[in-house]
Amino acid sequence: MGIDSTSDAASGKPTRKTAGNKEFIAMVTAFMAMGALAIDIMIPAFPEMRREFGMSPDSTDVGWIVTAFFLGVAIGPWLYGPASDRFGRKKPLMIGTILYIACALLACLAPTWGWVKVSRFVWGLAAGAPRAIATAMIRDRYDGDTMARLMSTIMAVFLLVPILAPGVGAALIAVFPWRSVFVCPAVLATLLLIWSRRLPETLAIDRRRPFTWRSVGQAAREVVTHRQTVTFTLAVMFLFSVLTAYLAGSEVIVEDVYGYGPWFPVIFGCVAFIFSMNALNNARLVRTYGNIPLIRRLMGLAVACATFFLAVAWLSDGSPAFWLYMAAILLVVPVAQGLGPLCNTAAMSPVAHIAGTASSVMATVTTAGGALLGGFASDRFDGTIRPLATWFFVCIVIATGLVIIGTRVPSRNDNNHAL
Repeated sequence: MGIDSTSDAASGKPTRKTAGNKEFIAMVTAFMAMGALAIDIMIPAFPEMRREFGMSPDSTDVGWIVTAFFLGVAIGPWLYGPASDRFGRKKPLMIGTILYIACALLACLAPTWGWVKVSRFVWGLAAGAPRAIATAMIRDRYDGDTMARLMSTIMAVFLLVPILAPGVGAALIAVFPWRSVFVCPAVLATLLLIWSRRLPETLAIDRRRPFTWRSVGQAAREVVTHRQTVTFTLAVMFLFSVLTAYLAGSEVIVEDVYGYGPWFPVIFGCVAFIFSMNALNNARLVRTYGNIPLIRRLMGLAVACATFFLAVAWLSDGSPAFWLYMAAILLVVPVAQGLGPLCNTAAMSPVAHIAGTASSVMATVTTAGGALLGGFASDRFDGTIRPLATWFFVCIVIATGLVIIGTRVPSRNDNNHAL
């Protein structure tokens, strides 16, 4: 259930200037989208970056602008999640946003490629604030099926960013110098910072925890020893690796296997649109089935879709007809991606009292683990779609097994659900 949006969780007193429920959800969604914007808006500027910093036209070193950011995002939640359990959600979120703006401007002014990479890493650390705290704020105000429905709706809006951001980046560099792709996120984050003055504090004072190594360690230990939380977190990590493997390998497959490289932005946008529609559909289905029963049903569907993709890859020469490849992608990847918010809700449900630290642990494990696993899969590319299809199948089967373990009915001696 949601907390009354007309009261401040920190004081319990009525507030007239804070956002209502719909505005609160819109604001949290905007904060979560900041990280995706800082990645996808950069892509059209890669050729200009190579020219300015003396790289060869086919250099992959430019990819560090994404890798460094992801590394920062994986570490950043540990700086903000526990702090938000102690000081409330709003102040650490504001500090992270200010740092986000500063690092975007630092990247814009960076004189060398080395400084660009450093600024991008710290920029990622800053983006870890909304990555961890926004989820904790949702958990503060909502739980159960309501939280699952809202997380799916937020994800649907969030996934529109990969559709729009590359076009925005291309439009910017068509009119302004290429470094405008750094300035744009800073400007939008500044506007969001001003808007966030209406954001309510969601963590009541009596629910705050000490910010000490012992307290953080105890909270982290509770997260990693609770069966439902840890199994669903690991399931999200393997499901996220499906997405990262797709992101890392889709362009080279479209270009090298099928020769449709110039159409890749359109293809990518269409897939992202299906992601968004699937997330909205999941938000509707949660009302009908409930979160955990829906996860079980969708996991079965994901395994079936992954099996279909595996058969398409291995019963052909590894390069089936393009329409068949796209049909498999449009089945398996959106289903796996749509399970993320639902499993994330299931992982957070038992640890509401330490939501900040819990979201930090989960964000680090799912982001870093998913990115590394996805990178491993993309390195296996052999000129066919077989490695990608095999990886999808393996990860989805493992995630399904973890969900089965996480939802196992506890025995009489399993009172605390600990591992």
